[in-house]
Amino acid sequence: MNPVVTQPSYGAGGSRVSDWQTGAFDCCDNIGICLCGACFPLCLSCQIASDMDECCLCGASVAMRTLYRTRYGIPGSICSDFLMLMCCPLCTLCQLKRDIEKRKEMNAF
Repeated sequence: MNPVVTQPSYGAGGSRVSDWQTGAFDCCDNIGICLCGACFPLCLSCQIASDMDECCLCGASVAMRTLYRTRYGIPGSICSDFLMLMCCPLCTLCQLKRDIEKRKEMNAF
């Protein structure tokens, strides 16, 4: 039995490697998203899920972050996704939404 040593990639590039457009604590990069995340995290979660054509209840999940990260070739692991969401859920949620918005601006979403 051969162990899996790399995560699958999605999309046409397959081997694209990228990184997050902003850090998890870069709230000043988009104050509107951070205010929405701090005051209405469920609303922000539903926006993220809608952007990714997923169920509204999935936006703030480890699975959603992992799907997004693997789709865009962002390094990390399911374990790091879980830890980020458990330790800093609002910052992590805002980071994901900021990344989506920046990729939309670059026509890369």
